[in-house]
Amino acid sequence: MFLFSKAVRHTTAATLIFAAAGFAAQAEEFVMATGQQGGSWYPVGGAIKAIVEREHPDITITVTPGAGVSNVVGVDAGRFAIAFANSISTVDSLSGKEPFRKPTTNVCNLGTLYPQYFQIVALADSGIKTVADMKGKDLTTQQLGNTGEFLTRELLSTAGLTYDDMGSVAHTSYSDSASQMKDGHADFFTLGSSLPTGSVMDLASSREISLVDVDPETFKHFKDQNAAFQLREVKAGAYPGFDEVVHAISYDTHMVAPCDYNGDTIKAVLSAIADNSESFGAISKTMASLTIEEMATDIGVPFHPAAKEFYAERGVAGME
Repeated sequence: MFLFSKAVRHTTAATLIFAAAGFAAQAEEFVMATGQQGGSWYPVGGAIKAIVEREHPDITITVTPGAGVSNVVGVDAGRFAIAFANSISTVDSLSGKEPFRKPTTNVCNLGTLYPQYFQIVALADSGIKTVADMKGKDLTTQQLGNTGEFLTRELLSTAGLTYDDMGSVAHTSYSDSASQMKDGHADFFTLGSSLPTGSVMDLASSREISLVDVDPETFKHFKDQNAAFQLREVKAGAYPGFDEVVHAISYDTHMVAPCDYNGDTIKAVLSAIADNSESFGAISKTMASLTIEEMATDIGVPFHPAAKEFYAERGVAGME
């Protein structure tokens, strides 16, 4: 009797261990690459993490800073399961266009979140009104691998300028760039982010700023390179003390994943976004009114199969 009971206990213990191992095998941990602190990608990623982990206790997300170009490369290489990206950069990655070294082969679109604006922020007393006025001035921008940094080089080239023509160039975070502007160590600050951007709001609270208007000829330079670019208005009042309308080069923030990544996880992330717009509105105002149809916008990057299923299930036409 004793031997039988002992065997039963061993069997039961083994069963429990096996069951626990099976449960653990179903749990999932992955890395989501976002953007720099001081921008909008990082806090939006944090909000997604909070909602998904609350609704799916078996999923654990590690949110890490990143950049538009390097995030896409990381997804293609399998380093990130999900990442934030810019529509223009992801489109360029498919053909291996600069700044990508080779075409990506395993990057699929999950959904569009909100428009991004390439903002050219100058101190009001810097004398910068056009790209040509930037010659000899002190610039602060993002690190290499950021879409905003790449666009900055393209912008300067429209006036025949390079970084060598600047008084100085700093590659740093949005927050540090704002601090440099506040302290008078930089004349202008270029960045790609949602509107308004927290770091620029912080800057505008202590220094008078202006936004450099993008004229049609300058915009054409960008549009000719990538049809995903748009020219959007920045309304008066976008920042404290900013009382004029200017035009900015614009594109869209979207999310990407390897095309063969777990479909259930993809749907969990998309559901978290689609069903909790009020949570994201506090971070990015435009996300407060984000619709499922806007999320399903075709930006020229193939949809992940699970994303297509998700939008079809939500009634988006053309996703069958």
